[in-house]
Parts: sequence; C-alpha cells; structure tokens
Amino acid sequence: MPTSTSLDTFVFLPKDIQLLSVEQAWYYRAIPKGQDGYVLYYSDQLENKPALLEELEMVLGLSAKVEVIDTARLNHYLHKYYFREEQSAQGAQKEEAYAGSSDDFLVDLIAEARKLKSSDIHLEIYEERCRVRIRIDGQMIERYSLDKTEYPAVVNKIKILSGLDIAEKRLPQDGRINFVHGDLKFDIRVSILPTLHGEKVVMRLLSNDATNIDLHSLGFSEPDLRNYLEGVKRPNGIVLISGPTGSGKTTTLYATLKLLNLDTRNILTIEDPIEYTLEGINQVQLKESIGLTFGAALRTFLRQDPDIIMVGEIRDTDTATMAIRLALTGHLVLSTIHTNSAWGTISRLIDMGVPPFLLANTLNTSVAQRLLRILCPHCKTEETFDTSLYPQQFKAFYEVKKHCVAKGCNHCFHTGYKGRKAVYEIIPIDRNLSEKIKNNVYDVSEELHERKLKTLAENAFELFAAGETTIEEIYPLLFNF
Repeated sequence: MPTSTSLDTFVFLPKDIQLLSVEQAWYYRAIPKGQDGYVLYYSDQLENKPALLEELEMVLGLSAKVEVIDTARLNHYLHKYYFREEQSAQGAQKEEAYAGSSDDFLVDLIAEARKLKSSDIHLEIYEERCRVRIRIDGQMIERYSLDKTEYPAVVNKIKILSGLDIAEKRLPQDGRINFVHGDLKFDIRVSILPTLHGEKVVMRLLSNDATNIDLHSLGFSEPDLRNYLEGVKRPNGIVLISGPTGSGKTTTLYATLKLLNLDTRNILTIEDPIEYTLEGINQVQLKESIGLTFGAALRTFLRQDPDIIMVGEIRDTDTATMAIRLALTGHLVLSTIHTNSAWGTISRLIDMGVPPFLLANTLNTSVAQRLLRILCPHCKTEETFDTSLYPQQFKAFYEVKKHCVAKGCNHCFHTGYKGRKAVYEIIPIDRNLSEKIKNNVYDVSEELHERKLKTLAENAFELFAAGETTIEEIYPLLFNF
C-alpha cells in the first residue's frame, strides 16, 4: 500500500536518476531512489494505477515499492533532476535526454548538452566511479555516472570520432568532431588528459551559428559601447580584449567582426579553435603541429592584402611583435590576452618585450570583461541587504538597501540563475594615456575617474544594485576596485 513521505532530506544519486530517461520520468511521474532495492516515489494522483506500475517495473527490470509524495514536491524534483526544454504552446514534445546504457549514449549526451545550452562536457574517472558533468551558465552540474567497465569504450569512441590515436593513453591529445545529429550541426573541440586512474575528456561545444550575435546586446553600457565602437572603427591600430578563460572574449570579437564585415574589406582571422563561421571572413585554424602558429600565420597575412586581422589570442612575444607590426603598417588588429584589468594589458605586453613607445602609438582601445550569471526573473526574491556581505576592504560606490537573492524554480532548473551577461571595462587610449604608457606609469585610476570611465567593479555593482545579479556573483570583482 502506498505510504506518504517527504523528500526534504533525500539525496538522489546520478546512478539512480539515470535508470529513467527524461521522457520516462515525466511520463510515469516517478523518481528512482536506491533504498533496500529500488524505490519509486509517485505523485498521489497515480498511486491507484497498478497497470502503470507493472509497466514501469518491466521497463526497469526491477520490482518497485511505491511511496507517495504530493504533486507540487514531485514536480519540483522532476524539474531539478530531469530538466528539459520548455514545451511549446501547442504542447509539442521536445527531444529528450538519454539515461541508461546504450550504444547511442555519446550521441545523445552531446545532443542533450547542446539543447540545455551547455558549453562543455566533462568525462572523469576516479578510483571507485566515473562521472559525466556538464557546464551550464559557467557552473558544473553532475549529470550521469558510468560503470568503470564502460568508460574506456566511451573514451575510445570519442577518440575515433575526433581522429585521435586510441592506443595512446600516456600523452595528452587534442582533436575535433564535426557533430551532425538530426537538426543539430556544430563542431566540438576535444581535449584528452591522462590522469591517475585513466583519461579525462573535455568536449567544448562550439557555436557555428553567428547570426544571433549582436554587439548591442552583449552587456555594454551606452558610454562603454560608444568608446568601444570608436576604437574598432579606426582604420588601423590594435583593440585588445582581456579576461580569463570563459569570460566571453571570443564572442565579443565575433560580434565586432560581424559589425565590420563589409564587401569592401578583406578580413582575415587566425583562431584556435574556430568557434563561429562568418560568411565573408577568411578564417584560418591554428595547427602548431605543422608549424602554423599565430606568428607564422600573421607573417603570411601581411602578403594577403588585409584590412582587418583578428588574432585569437596573443600568447607570446612573437605573436605580440607581429600584431604591433601589422598595426604599424596600416591594419586594424583585434585580439585577446589574459590579464586581470584593461590597464593591466599594457604591462603584460611590455613584459612580453613590446617597446612602450610602439605600444603607445598602436593601441586604440583596451577592454576587460567578465561574465556574470543573471538572476531568474521568475523566482528571484528581494531582501534587505546586509553590508557585511561586502569584502572587508571594499567601500560601496553608493548605498544599496535592498538586493535580490537566488531561490530556484522550474524555469531555471532550480539554480536561481538564467543566462549570463557580460560586464566591461573600456579604456580608449588618448594622447594623455599614450604618454603614460611611454613613461611606464602603472596607476591611472585618477585619469580614468576624471574621464568617467567605469571599472569592472563599478559596472558589476550597478548590475547588483539593479537586482539583476547577486552579491555572490560580483564578489570576486569587488577586489579589483
């Protein structure tokens, strides 16, 4: 006889969750949990349907004991553990996620990750277990567990699809998959790393479609966008975008190229990897194994009569020197670099060996950016703000009495966040700043304040004060004020 229970203290493990696919879980309205055999918790509206229970037992190949929970709580856990895209207004069923053992596991895993707007898939092996995690809005979520006996076969299949050596298990390998499944078509960058217990695989899902990228919707404030556009519309010079991995630098570059892409211009790019394809732009994939490095490609670009050149990343002295040379010879160069702030880019390039006087004459605009998760509009809750939540050394730019916190609902997979937004720090290099670069002046905070140029911390703080994000999201940036 069904009994009533509560799920407040329950922990659902991936190995139990994946007994049912998303489609099956929603159809039977059941959540498996290992406890003296497998127990299936039903909503009370299905407790008197023994035929449905028998059907589910056949699907699972296990006997099931029924315990009843209320419908609202069951819906909460179905949305949390079996998240899926919202159905259309007509109730059309979307393609659902895979769960369970099948030869199609890898294909369905990739398709599911793409539909959930994941950026990366991680397959990891440890002493006792293997797991699959996906990254959504910058956060890792454990999705599946795999049997240790099945894991090598999955890794080998990835190697075969990406053209890698299945016999090589001692050295790192990098490859690429051109994924085609139904209406999905995109590229995947594959990285395989030998670890203590086996090989870890990371698959970066690349977006081939650049039609939806728009510079005006990335997160620029009006003054910042105006300053940025002034820099990229110059006929020559360098525009640099800095930030850590995964901060959206490449997306900003592609949005810029899309704006500059005219029939009257010859645009060349050297990238690793090519994340988007843009009609009318000549894109080159980096291949260091055969000598096609950033520096080598840029030397060839000089003979290709370019107007605009995009370099995926300035990594070394050779690339930095060539970028400066291209800018001096009348080309507009766009690139990215890893630094903590927009002004920090200058000292980084000088450390690479670029003479300050050359940098002062070629740098148009320096940009720093980060991605912040945006609160879900359906469940965010306003509360009184406690100033002790700020870092100890931080002084607020202005008083905030109320702030919004993440709660979680069906719309955001119970994370409290839905989507991300970029925050920027834009420094247009004028004559005064050029002189400071030549003289190796590292502190320009007063100059930036006089010109009313906002820092990353200020722009992030404005998002927080407006209730679009949380103090936890902007906290790391408040140390850079």
